[in-house]
Amino acid sequence: MANAKFNLPLPPNEPIRSYSPGSAEKIQLKAKLTELQGKQIEIPLIIGGKEIKTGKKGKCILPHDHQIVVAEYHQAGEKEVQMAITAALEAQKKWAAMQWYDRAAIFMKAANLLAGPWRDTSNAATMLGQSKNAFQAEIDAAAELTDFFRFNCYYAMQIFEQQPPYSPLGSWNRLEYRPLEGFIFAVTPFNFTSIAGNLPSCPAIMGNVALWKPASSAVYSAYFLMKLFQEAGVPEGVINFIPGSGGQVGNPVLNSPHLAGIHFTGSTATFQSMWKTVGENISRYRGYPRIVGETGGKDFIFAHQSADLTALGVALIRGAFEYQGQKCSAASRAYIPRSIWADLKSYLLQELKTIKMGDVEDFTNFMNAVIDRGAFSTITEYIEYIKKSKDAEIIHGGNYDDKKGFFIEPTVVVAKDPKFRTMQEEIFGPVLTLYIYDDNKYEETLHLCDETSPYALTGAIFSQDRYAIELADRILVNAAGNFYINDKPTGAVVGQQPFGGGRASGTNDKAGSYLNMIRWVTPRTLKENFIPPKDYRYPFMKEK
Repeated sequence: MANAKFNLPLPPNEPIRSYSPGSAEKIQLKAKLTELQGKQIEIPLIIGGKEIKTGKKGKCILPHDHQIVVAEYHQAGEKEVQMAITAALEAQKKWAAMQWYDRAAIFMKAANLLAGPWRDTSNAATMLGQSKNAFQAEIDAAAELTDFFRFNCYYAMQIFEQQPPYSPLGSWNRLEYRPLEGFIFAVTPFNFTSIAGNLPSCPAIMGNVALWKPASSAVYSAYFLMKLFQEAGVPEGVINFIPGSGGQVGNPVLNSPHLAGIHFTGSTATFQSMWKTVGENISRYRGYPRIVGETGGKDFIFAHQSADLTALGVALIRGAFEYQGQKCSAASRAYIPRSIWADLKSYLLQELKTIKMGDVEDFTNFMNAVIDRGAFSTITEYIEYIKKSKDAEIIHGGNYDDKKGFFIEPTVVVAKDPKFRTMQEEIFGPVLTLYIYDDNKYEETLHLCDETSPYALTGAIFSQDRYAIELADRILVNAAGNFYINDKPTGAVVGQQPFGGGRASGTNDKAGSYLNMIRWVTPRTLKENFIPPKDYRYPFMKEK
């Protein structure tokens, strides 16, 4: 019975609100959008529980209306990084010694606050600062992050309960799961508020302390999460909030001998650069830092001639264009058999004409703006490249406008060359490139799909033929860490589809599972001998 009171049941996934017309939840969310947009706030660093203002500021603007500034935020430099390291190491003395269930209780409280009174704030801040529509914000900033908090506590319990299966009579074998010695550097992306909340908190649940650098384009929603952590009772110094530039924050962090781990989601180039720096500094660290990262993707949908046409079309539209294609799992390339192409093309063109794009406060919009001017420039450069190429044709979209917001139409491209640039390179925007293959080259084209891109994050097969599905599953076994059958390659759910990929897409440590959580502990084996030997001599040494 002693363990029963600490037993956490497997949590259910947080229900997703629909925000249907006239509902109280829709009225409340719209009111919160008006409230937040109506005032400009100042965002400090939060180090050791104290607000720090550096005077070096950045701005939080609305991507869909870039003249509106909702916040100014202070940026950290080397001095503040050193302050954060000191605060974290001091906090770890008591935090690491705390029982796992006491730490879990704090994040269980965070889950309940987020699912309840903080829900509208988290959703509205994400909608405004990251230009997400209500549904995309709801599944991210409310439901998924709530799931991360609850399931990660459950996984922690499972890990701490795992003990050696056998102790001979007269002795006792056990395992102790210690946090890493030092601090974790959590580097979070703009596109998912849930990831921003998960990367510093899941190591913290396991007893670690964190320095958290949110993406500069998503400081707004991240700040509200930091305030949520404080209200939930996360002790001072356990999570330190240090927005700033990659160099000003990252360089002193990676040079610290106390760096124990990196929890990263972002670009492949940045992750590889950080890994290289860690390698160059390896002799100065107190231990070997754990490096956990999820980076880019060139995610695919592969169709067989037996595919359900409507299901395929919906998956292409949702998979490629929800949240403006700014998901690491977004469908960015597709392989379509020639026999169904004419009908599929007709369906796509008809449906794409109905897509509305604009402000997040208009709930009838399916798409909104891309995150910032840098992303806008990168994506539109790809579009202009396609327009000038003889090897590809834009069959829908290709237009864009940045006068008010960073808007890019959903763009569908047909490439003659299966190795065309936009079939290989990550764009991270609303551009979907299709390659039409001959039906009798199904197996050959599967191999082509496997070999075209350096990434291996998500992918999908659409077919009603089980032999075709099995063949795709086998050939594409290493092409995607999350593989979907007759479903779009986005929308992994915590507790259902642990998320992560291999190759250039990351370390595949599967966020939303115990596999990620166990990376943030270092086990210690203890053997206690109740009856130690009193003579060094063994029986075989006796002459008779």
